[in-house]
Amino acid sequence: MPQPLRQGLVLDFGGVLTTPVAECTRAFCLREGLAPDAFLQVISADPEGSEIYARLERGEIGQAEWNERTAALLGVDPADLIGRVLADLKPEPLMLAAAQSARRAGVKVGILSNSLGSGPYDPYRGYGFDTLYDAVVLSGQHRIRKPDPGIYPVVLKQLQLPAETCVFVDDSARNLPPAQDLGMTTVLDGDPAETVKRLEEIFGLPLR
Repeated sequence: MPQPLRQGLVLDFGGVLTTPVAECTRAFCLREGLAPDAFLQVISADPEGSEIYARLERGEIGQAEWNERTAALLGVDPADLIGRVLADLKPEPLMLAAAQSARRAGVKVGILSNSLGSGPYDPYRGYGFDTLYDAVVLSGQHRIRKPDPGIYPVVLKQLQLPAETCVFVDDSARNLPPAQDLGMTTVLDGDPAETVKRLEEIFGLPLR
């Protein structure tokens, strides 16, 4: 059977539309005099730290509480901890341009991201979520986070597209299987140039 026409592009935020998150957390750790992987260890391997991080992503706690509790685990100042951790996170120009090229060609473009809240530090400021995308789904607003299968249909509903017509891009392999199970085409993002090349092949469009 012929493949369905691709009509939608769903993108993760951190590490896809931005520079790699691991690089900015490493820079934070070095500034704070910590081991280079200390932050990632706390939010992923430490039972208390990973649970606090999950609750932040699900919107069950705010940035202020997360800052206080995670800073205690790291042994650092809690003031604007999220802002300090993400200080070196920058826009990824190739992916941002590709997203808008796709949209100009008639592809609906959405964001599906595990969120870190938007205040007092707003990691999304300047990315034009209100005007440049057809759907924006941030986990904290829906009390559910990737890779929980329940969050993926939310962005499809907002885009008003069936899964089979959509492509999902994420820089974390564990977030791809639920999208695949729905019928979405998935792309694991590592190198932005390679990701754009793959999207050009899938959509049959020039995106650079």
